[in-house]
Amino acid sequence: MGCAPAMWAAVWLLAAAVAGVADPGGLQRAFPIVEPDHGHTKLRLTKEGLEAIERIRTPIAAVSVIGAYRSGKSFLLNQLLSLSCDKGFGVGHMRDTKTKGIWVWGSPVEVDIGGSKVSVLYMDTEGFESVGKSNVYDDRIFALATVLSSVLIYNLPETIREADISRLSFAVEIAEEFYGRVKGQDVAFEPAKLLWLIQRDFLQGKSVQQMVDEALLRVPNNNGDKNIDELNQIRDSLAVMGDNSTAFSLPQPHLQRTKLCDMEDQELDPLYVKKRDQLKEVVASMIKPKIVQGRTLNGTEFVSFLGQILEALNKGEIPSTGSLVEIFNKAILERCLKVYNERMGRAGLPVSVDKLQQFHDLAKDEARRLFDKQHFGKHHAALSIFKLDEEIKKVYRNFGQANEYQSSKLCEARFSECEDKMEQLQVLRLPSMAKFDAGFLLCNQSFEMDCVGPAKESYQRRMSKMLARSRALFIKEYNNKLFNWLVIFSLVMVVIGRFLIKFFLLEVAAWVMFAFLETYTRLFWSSESLYYNPVWHMIVSSWETIVYSPVLDLDRWAFPIGAALFFLAFYWRCLGGRRGIARSLLPLYNGSYRSSSRTRTD
Repeated sequence: MGCAPAMWAAVWLLAAAVAGVADPGGLQRAFPIVEPDHGHTKLRLTKEGLEAIERIRTPIAAVSVIGAYRSGKSFLLNQLLSLSCDKGFGVGHMRDTKTKGIWVWGSPVEVDIGGSKVSVLYMDTEGFESVGKSNVYDDRIFALATVLSSVLIYNLPETIREADISRLSFAVEIAEEFYGRVKGQDVAFEPAKLLWLIQRDFLQGKSVQQMVDEALLRVPNNNGDKNIDELNQIRDSLAVMGDNSTAFSLPQPHLQRTKLCDMEDQELDPLYVKKRDQLKEVVASMIKPKIVQGRTLNGTEFVSFLGQILEALNKGEIPSTGSLVEIFNKAILERCLKVYNERMGRAGLPVSVDKLQQFHDLAKDEARRLFDKQHFGKHHAALSIFKLDEEIKKVYRNFGQANEYQSSKLCEARFSECEDKMEQLQVLRLPSMAKFDAGFLLCNQSFEMDCVGPAKESYQRRMSKMLARSRALFIKEYNNKLFNWLVIFSLVMVVIGRFLIKFFLLEVAAWVMFAFLETYTRLFWSSESLYYNPVWHMIVSSWETIVYSPVLDLDRWAFPIGAALFFLAFYWRCLGGRRGIARSLLPLYNGSYRSSSRTRTD
């Protein structure tokens, strides 16, 4: 082996030796982190072991050993940690309590990798194929170790069986799904590096790597056996792992395996001791910090990661990469939906349907870009994308409903304002078509500007009907009201000309106007033809000019102006005569019968 792995091994041994001197916090022992439930079908977290991991503040790397029941996994871990059986992981033939679930050594070994301090956790797993367990439970243990570990040591006694290759299908799917999603970018999720550890004394002239390679060769399947096809597919897929796979052989430490825990190194087979030290170097060279979404995990993040995995594995009957992809992408989907909601919130409801669609398209594109950048998996991620699209559709429907409600609310308010305005114009004291048209136009413009959104079209139809109905009612009453006001006006002028200012010409003109309105129009003009008569149009134009203009609205100021004119006329008539003003202006009423200078005769 090279110098670098030997240096790592020396660092490990030194760190383990220093850790053995003092045991701060009572961590120099094994802790359970995952245990089986009562039915031995599912897994659950163990608080004690998790608290030991959560104390770690540096990046974490995990080394796990998996393998068959009673295959020497716990002893192997103690050898890697340079621990005796009574101080390290419990060995089956030594203690009544054997490994259940997954255990971790409480005091991590700190090593330097690339100039950064990394805490290496050693994990022991419950053996496969023991009595009283289901295959699903074994699959969960294997899947959990595969996803958690940086280095996965597959401890195999003597040879590789088809069952061992079949079990690796999950690791292969993990590698295909998560490792190296896009070349040149951060690794979304890096599966464990696999170490085939075959414990046997001789390999019949073959290296262990040759043995592994031969075991992974395709099996001839002339009869088209479905099971063989599946195993061959797994063999083909193992090539995906490439440099992620290494083979190593380890001879038996001693013929009396039940006494191994009582033996010192000098009592063990020298070849075993030599190969064991080489194994430490190989494992040291394979270790890298656990990377998830391009970043390393400290203790708290590692425990959270473990919780996510366990949730996914317990979700279905058989662990699958699809279930893992789903749980890993769950948080990413939530972030994408949050981005979508934030972008849609900028729309400022209500808006038109087209504009809301534009906001939806932009927000959806941004959410999808975020998902494509952060999501886990290649193949099964399609399901997560489908879920993201479905959730976006739900949110979009909610925004659409909110947009319709806000649009209806706003348009109803503007419609009610216009309706009230049209009702006010119907009851003008002084009827004015110009004022009605101005109010009509202003109301329509305000509605068109302020009423937006999907409800606008329906409210536009209601608005058009309401305005047309209001205009028809106004025109219908307009001629009658105007005719009556002109009659009243002529009579008022008669009174003013006769009694107030005593202006004979004004009185005559008023009588002529009154007679014209009451006789000629009633005899020769019908109510239908009145509006189309040129003379009546001239009268209406004169009336409109007087009653309403942008400068003066006589409907609003008629009574104040009338009162002021009455006061001026009264002042002029009653007080102005004393000053010689009235007589010069009223020649028709200047003479008096009583003031005649003719001599009276009896």
